[in-house]
Amino acid sequence: MWSNRFTRIASAVTAVAVVTALVPAVADAAPSRHRAARIVAAKNVSLERVDITVDSPSMGRKMKVTVLTPGGTDLRPSLYMLDGADAGEDVSDWITKGGAGQYFAGRNVNVVLPAGGAASFYTNWRNTDAKLGKPQWETFLTKELPPLINERYHGSGNNAVMGLSMGGQSAFALAARHPELYRGVASLSGCPPITGPANEAYVRSTLAKSGADAVKMWGTPGGAYWRDHDPARKLDALRGKRIFISAGSGAIGPFDLTADYDPSEGPRDAQMAAGSALEVGAYRCSLEFAADLQREGIAFTPGFRLIGTHRWDYWKQDLPKAWETLAPAL
Repeated sequence: MWSNRFTRIASAVTAVAVVTALVPAVADAAPSRHRAARIVAAKNVSLERVDITVDSPSMGRKMKVTVLTPGGTDLRPSLYMLDGADAGEDVSDWITKGGAGQYFAGRNVNVVLPAGGAASFYTNWRNTDAKLGKPQWETFLTKELPPLINERYHGSGNNAVMGLSMGGQSAFALAARHPELYRGVASLSGCPPITGPANEAYVRSTLAKSGADAVKMWGTPGGAYWRDHDPARKLDALRGKRIFISAGSGAIGPFDLTADYDPSEGPRDAQMAAGSALEVGAYRCSLEFAADLQREGIAFTPGFRLIGTHRWDYWKQDLPKAWETLAPAL
């Protein structure tokens, strides 16, 4: 029985709590909007792929988004897919690395893939960061983009959201904060809960790696704004949705041993160890969140693997399982 296996796995995983310095919170500020978001360019890359440019008032710039769409005028659901912390600037990593174009070919769904979300957590930042500025991703993704997709690409209004790594947390935060917008949500190697020393450290270190400051994003770790973006504190908002959660244990697997490694990023063994460490953290955190869901009687589909590190090879393997979970809700 999975619940027994889950209990055994969860009890074997321990968290390393990292204590970080706290910085005083700063005042929140809502983005100003003086015009409606609009699609200002569209490039047909293939029969089922169009790269659009959206003039976003909330973001204060033109956003690049890939849409995989089957064409025709029949109404269809939409799946929003979010990248990890190293997201591509011009095209989503799900396209360039994740095989989304090939997997969704011929499927009756709009797949919406925003680019340029690196180290952002796809959230509304409270203050201006020296590296990222003051992005307002949540407003863009939940208020501005869906009406454009529905109008231009015949979206039915039935949506799901999924993400990997950093984007996995973002997907659950968006679904919990906007339950009326999404019918399903999935995380691949993410860390949905963000309160508690270990989870706060995950967020801070993810941003610090890219030179950004989490305090600029949500204020003092553990504060009200952090708690408000923690889906573990809004579990009832997820009740009744189709939910998928996956992560590997961090154990080295076949994909790791046969993968090509970029020499410019360091020795092969060091890269393998880094990927293993990242996945151990995602595994622990995802199990913690799964335990929260189970305790509250909220149904979900588990995709926990006994092997696997923080690599696209494993996420590509998880993608069909995630879609099979989400599709019935749409």
